[in-house]
Amino acid sequence: MFAATAFAQNAQLVYFGTYTNPESGSEGVYISHFNAATGDLSSPVIAAKTKSPSFLALHPSGTFLYTVGEAPAEGSPKSVIGAYKIVRPSGALEPLNSVNAGGAGPCHISLEKDGAMAMTAQYSAGTVTSYPVSKDGRLGGAVSNIQHKGNGPIKARQETPHAHSIKPSPDNRFALACDLGADKVFIYKMSPADGTLTPHGEACLPGGSGPRHIAFHPNGLFVFVNNEISMTASTFAWDADQGTLKLLDIVSTLPEGDRALEGLSTAETVVHPNGRFVYVSNRTHDTIAVFGCDAHTGKLTLMENVPAEGKIPRNFSLDLTGKWMIVAHQKTNSAAVFSVNPETGRLRFTGKKVSLGAPVCVRFAAE
Repeated sequence: MFAATAFAQNAQLVYFGTYTNPESGSEGVYISHFNAATGDLSSPVIAAKTKSPSFLALHPSGTFLYTVGEAPAEGSPKSVIGAYKIVRPSGALEPLNSVNAGGAGPCHISLEKDGAMAMTAQYSAGTVTSYPVSKDGRLGGAVSNIQHKGNGPIKARQETPHAHSIKPSPDNRFALACDLGADKVFIYKMSPADGTLTPHGEACLPGGSGPRHIAFHPNGLFVFVNNEISMTASTFAWDADQGTLKLLDIVSTLPEGDRALEGLSTAETVVHPNGRFVYVSNRTHDTIAVFGCDAHTGKLTLMENVPAEGKIPRNFSLDLTGKWMIVAHQKTNSAAVFSVNPETGRLRFTGKKVSLGAPVCVRFAAE
């Protein structure tokens, strides 16, 4: 059990995962300092040079950070998962080690609540993988590597499985993995003692949905999934005892007048700590969808679509107080700060932005 007092601090670290390519000029993971009293965000500086760290995860202790390298590592045909030690108070990252990813296109990483195992999803390979994590933060080699099966009706996007995310359940007994290609959420039994995953079940979505990222309600009764292809958000009832999902509702992430638009996609799902609001990013539409959430039924009601203040808002995160949101803009090489009204859930752009190359993941840590 880790102390909660650190999470009330105004001084926070912000880590940005990026795509490294000649167009973006990015070199890896970047770090900024954030003041939760004022909403001020410092200009990002390089924290670790590494190839396309497109998704990041913090260890529950706040001591280590983990990356997926969506592009193959330098000098290797394979992508790698990286482990870093966070040096306080600067937040600098010291490399610990890296291990081969469990297939091509690793795009998501999470850790179980005690930090004893890490899990990744590989989009191109359609696999999910688990790795033991030692007490010094180092990653062990893969101990589970499971191939998803299935496809969907959108041939250009769903001819094969595309595992897109994997997250532990609140009770730390199961892991849920969205697969965009199979139109399914796969459910695994999780064993932190040895770091393994075991297939347990699955839940289906309508054909052509393209489930991407998943988030649990704080009460543990509901799960929310954004569907990248259909531009929708799904609510599932979660039976923690049985480890099963039941689809309850599906709503659009777009205002009614824009629901016929083509070429759009969702990206991230975030639930406010108070459980009253759910947020989903709409790429190309370039907005954050703000939903009211009924904690008794899990029903989502679209309240507003807020301009993201940049193009392709792939990922965003709430700060440790729940009063601020930082949205990363992949195509306009920037990140914007929004204030969050905890009573209404509504967002307001603060006018504060920073520049960095192709940011695609945002993670807060206590400074």
